[in-house]
Amino acid sequence: MAEAIDKARTSRRHLLVQAGTGTGKSLGYLVPSLLSDRPVVVSTATLALQAQLVDTDLPRLATATEDVLGRKPTFAVLKGRHHYLCAAKLAEPEPEEEQDSLDGGAWLGQAGRMEKHVKRVHEWANETEKGDRDELDPGVPDAVWRGVSVSSRECVGAQKCPQGDMCFAEKARGAAREADIVVTNHSLLAIDLLNGRKVLPEHDLLIVDEAHELADRATGAAQAELSVTGIERTMRRAGQFISRETKEKFTDGGAAFDASLDNLPATRLVQLPDHLRQALTLLEGACREAFSEITVGKDDESLLKQQAKTGVGDLRDVVQRMLQESEYDVIWADGEGRRRQLAVAPLSVAGILGEELFAERTVVVTSATLTLGGKFDTVARSLGIDQDHADTLDVGSPFDYRKQGILYVASHLPKPTMSGLSEAAAEELVRLVNAIGGRTLGLFSSRKAAERAAEVLRERTDLPILLQGEESLPPLVRRFRAEPETCLLGVMSLWQGVDVPGDSCQLVVVDRLPFPRPDEPLMAARSAAADNSGGSGFAQVSVPYAAIRLAQGVGRLIRSTSDKGVVAVLDARLENARSYGRYLRESLPPLWYTTDKDKVEAALKRLRAASEA
Repeated sequence: MAEAIDKARTSRRHLLVQAGTGTGKSLGYLVPSLLSDRPVVVSTATLALQAQLVDTDLPRLATATEDVLGRKPTFAVLKGRHHYLCAAKLAEPEPEEEQDSLDGGAWLGQAGRMEKHVKRVHEWANETEKGDRDELDPGVPDAVWRGVSVSSRECVGAQKCPQGDMCFAEKARGAAREADIVVTNHSLLAIDLLNGRKVLPEHDLLIVDEAHELADRATGAAQAELSVTGIERTMRRAGQFISRETKEKFTDGGAAFDASLDNLPATRLVQLPDHLRQALTLLEGACREAFSEITVGKDDESLLKQQAKTGVGDLRDVVQRMLQESEYDVIWADGEGRRRQLAVAPLSVAGILGEELFAERTVVVTSATLTLGGKFDTVARSLGIDQDHADTLDVGSPFDYRKQGILYVASHLPKPTMSGLSEAAAEELVRLVNAIGGRTLGLFSSRKAAERAAEVLRERTDLPILLQGEESLPPLVRRFRAEPETCLLGVMSLWQGVDVPGDSCQLVVVDRLPFPRPDEPLMAARSAAADNSGGSGFAQVSVPYAAIRLAQGVGRLIRSTSDKGVVAVLDARLENARSYGRYLRESLPPLWYTTDKDKVEAALKRLRAASEA
């Protein structure tokens, strides 16, 4: 892998590398990165991998290569501006009546719990050197953090800001410009792509790790929301700078939008209803007038005024985007109560990724799950990669999957229910868990199914059952790792974020194939677009979506060369569906495959005996 990346770097050809769990792929791309004469950017999808790179891999690598290179390589982390404290906001806080609320109730500065959070942030601000929110432990609610941070659009810039010399975000950017390797995240990478490549430092080599997540993160970066609370916040900030008549127009537009939301189904809007279009038109007019009334001079240093004008401009842009009803955008309503909102996101980001991601630099795309059905094609299309200008490599894995693990499909079970857990699947789950004596990670397609599984296991076994949501995830995972007799059950965040090598996780249970929900707006729109173009939305959208997530879930089992265990899929379609069952199986690690429940039960009992010996 390291040699292939070095060749890509010198030949300036893009490279897609599938590197299975245990390969050590981070060192595989960091080592050749040190040979570059210019900074190298590494982008990750998860905080866990970012922390691994910065806290473990890069410090060790820098020390190990210092004598060879004749100098100690440097590295830095770069996050979005909102991740850092804003020195100007600390010095000039927002008026209480203009600050955001949490859960529609407690205001910043108010006595009680929120005030304690605010006080703690200010005390930490006097101690921190980096101002990075991730270093604040324990954390604080989002509403509190918004009171001490700014987005990139709200920022007036270091030159205009009276606290520019103290800016934590600018210090982080300065460190990144001087570093050999810059570690960032997919969201900031996407923002860089959407803003003309002005965020990240100049570089010739980009490493995209966990690349199967990039398209979704880019979609999220290009997504915009419109809510009643957001409109009200913009109105409060702009209120002192606009006329009374414009305030009234804002109020009328917000009220009309609020009323329109009550009549919208929580689904995709193929066409804007008349009442919603009228409300958005009122809002757009109020935004245009407010934006023209808030005059910001060249030497105007008022942070609140700058933020007010930026907020109005952002709101106007979102409303105009929704009114355009572009065929390249998807609009939908979601949320409940005060959290109801209208959202808009691109139908596809492959075009912008193809144009911006691979221009004027060499890109190495890597992940443990880059091939689907044994091919790179699907992921390459989602990222807009022209495979004529890219090489591919699958470096395999150090694990002997066929000897270390079993993939068992309960082909005798009926088709899974749309929500929840069938009695037949529950009985199969109890049988498998009893055979292994705990040591089970349960991955469920819905919270209802996970809750039902926990209920059944607590009724029919004496094992400790841990359920995601009953406690925060980190302590649950720590207990699952430390106590082999426990079972940990949860939903989608467990499919990727759990790393438990050893005897504590010897059975991974998947209740159903993770196809997207039929009412999920973006997936439904993409499926419809594929159907309308003469293809198959199910085959081109739903099946690849399920393949990636299933591979991530199955990958929770074998995490080291000594691990052994069983993945049990309680969805007979993985065996019986001729059109896609084989494709999904070929997208998984090559575990020994069976549908024989007696063989699997015997294997689990042997594993239990060996672990308890």
